[in-house]
Amino acid sequence: MPARMCHARAIVLVMGCASLALAVSVPAQATGHHPAPRHNNGIERAVLPKGDGWAAAEGSTTGGAAATPDHIYTVSNRAELVAAFEDAGDAPKIIRIDGTVHGNSDADGTPIGCEEYESDGYTLDKYLAAYDPATWGREEVPSGPMEDARLASAKLQKAAVNVYVPSNTTLIGVGRDATVVGASLQIQDVSNVIVRNIAFEDTYDCFPQWDPTDGDTGHWNSEYDNLVVYGSDHVWVDHNTFSDGDHPDADQPRYFDELYQQHDGLFDIVKGADLVTASWNVLKDHDKTMLIGNSDGAGDTDRGKLRVTLHHNLFKDLNERAPRVRFGQVDSYNNHFVATRGSVYGYSYGIGAESRLVAEHNAFTLAGEFDQAKILKKWSESSLTAADNYVNGRRTDLVAVHNAGVPEEQLTEGAGWTPALRTGVVHPLLVPLLVDLKAGVGRIPGA
Repeated sequence: MPARMCHARAIVLVMGCASLALAVSVPAQATGHHPAPRHNNGIERAVLPKGDGWAAAEGSTTGGAAATPDHIYTVSNRAELVAAFEDAGDAPKIIRIDGTVHGNSDADGTPIGCEEYESDGYTLDKYLAAYDPATWGREEVPSGPMEDARLASAKLQKAAVNVYVPSNTTLIGVGRDATVVGASLQIQDVSNVIVRNIAFEDTYDCFPQWDPTDGDTGHWNSEYDNLVVYGSDHVWVDHNTFSDGDHPDADQPRYFDELYQQHDGLFDIVKGADLVTASWNVLKDHDKTMLIGNSDGAGDTDRGKLRVTLHHNLFKDLNERAPRVRFGQVDSYNNHFVATRGSVYGYSYGIGAESRLVAEHNAFTLAGEFDQAKILKKWSESSLTAADNYVNGRRTDLVAVHNAGVPEEQLTEGAGWTPALRTGVVHPLLVPLLVDLKAGVGRIPGA
């Protein structure tokens, strides 16, 4: 359906025109994991509204809305979360997170430290001594006993951190403070998943790899994203908050004169994933934020897929990849991009191999130290549509500003398609107020 555009007359029009999540008043029942939980007034059975982005195409996204009472779970630790996924299988299920779930934890849910995974004699001090460029050099990647020990240790952590979400699932936070810390939710090779009302924090890698051949000076490379959609379709990610929590990379030490980076992405959509809507989320305080398509060489897998809608999300104080797009037919509208004074800002939209990005009706609030020409970053020869975007309150032609400011990276206009699956499009001048007020965990109406 054609998009509807609201005009900036009054806040009441914003609230009336905004497409907020629908709720069906069907009481959910617990299965006995815990005493009677707090209720979310029926939002557990909400489905993606009709026409709300790519996840509404070619069918619908209903998650676990049809769950029977025996497939409704309330969990408060990793073991309970995994058990609920395994118990229900692919049957429709509603899984409510009540409190904080730690990925790095023991069987009772008590958080554990990185030392609990150390194997085969690994310690960071020994690793640093083995691969110090002063003795190892910079021509070869690490190998030998201490790299093998790092890999063995990393394998143990991976088994704890990665948690796999099955098909026909609604995963939803209870109340306003549901949190997943240090776990990587994997929506891999499944269909029909809804994730709402959860704070995803600090999915950190205990065992980053040193690669002296990465770039001119070498880099520390880490694993794990807070949330990954991998080879899956019909996924709705709504009203969540993604960040590094209390463990930002900026606070980490430097080894071999490079930042010891323990985080990868916040939320990636990769490897043939398709029909995804991400709405009303907050992604903040991070470096590598969101990939849509993870490789220039994945055309056989990704062409015709990676259809993603991003709307009414807050992207705040992010260095890059908000998102970086390869192959995807991506519609990004009514998002608010913020870079505050003193933060690190590289770019917002990365234009990658065969990408077809439409970026319209967005708002950018950038501190004066940042160059507006760098909102867009050209990685490969691809075209995009970028219309009716506002930077610091002024309508701005992002492509023209980029081409004038970065003459060696000329972009061409015209993504070659027109989005039709949009709801509640508002004037970009109203986006900062609306998104900052309504996006993120704890802000679903009725939660």
